[in-house]
Parts: sequence; structure tokens; C-alpha cells
Amino acid sequence: MAMSSKHSSLALMRRAFWPALGLLVIGNFVGYAVLGENGVLAWGGYRHAKAEKAVELARLQAEEQRLAHRAALLDPRRTDPDLGDELVRRELGFVRPDEVILAMPDDGAAPQPAAQARH
Repeated sequence: MAMSSKHSSLALMRRAFWPALGLLVIGNFVGYAVLGENGVLAWGGYRHAKAEKAVELARLQAEEQRLAHRAALLDPRRTDPDLGDELVRRELGFVRPDEVILAMPDDGAAPQPAAQARH
């Protein structure tokens, strides 16, 4: 009987090997489908990243439109006089004798006359 119980357990293990291997392979695929890098649980992270990228894209498109408008104003055939005046004054520091300059701090504080700002 000892031989037949060994034989029957060995036969049982041989019969169960392929179904068990199949279950392991299927379980592996299911695990990756749920928990893997591109699995179901990663979709929430993808949605969050997509929302962040959409906000960044909108910001960059607005900046692109602003720069395109500014470039169009600098077209040599039809330069905007106000923008040209602004650039010449800012870049070259030209001031007419009858003008008063108010220095505007970058931090949003109240402006001060240039004479007071220098002291």
C-alpha cells in the first residue's frame, strides 16, 4: 500500500501540475493588470498627471498667445508706437525733459517719485 499511495500522490501531482501552472500564469497577468505600472490602480495617477499637464498646457498656450501678440506689435512694417516708445525708454533709458519718472517696485508696494526713491 505504501507504494500505491506514493504512486497515487505522484500521479495526482502530475495531473495537477499543468492546471496549477495555468492558474499561476493567469494570476500573474491579473496581478499586473490590477497592480502593475499600467494597471487599473495606476489610472488615478494618470488622471491626476493629465489634469496637471492640462493646466500647464493652458498656461503655456496663454504665454504663447501673449508673445505672438507682442511679436506682431513689433513687426517693422507696422510697429505699435506705444510699444516702441516703451521699449526705447526701458532699454535705452531715454526720458524727455518734461517727464516725471515714478519708480515702480517689483514687489507691488506703492510707487514713490524717483527723487524720493534715490535717497
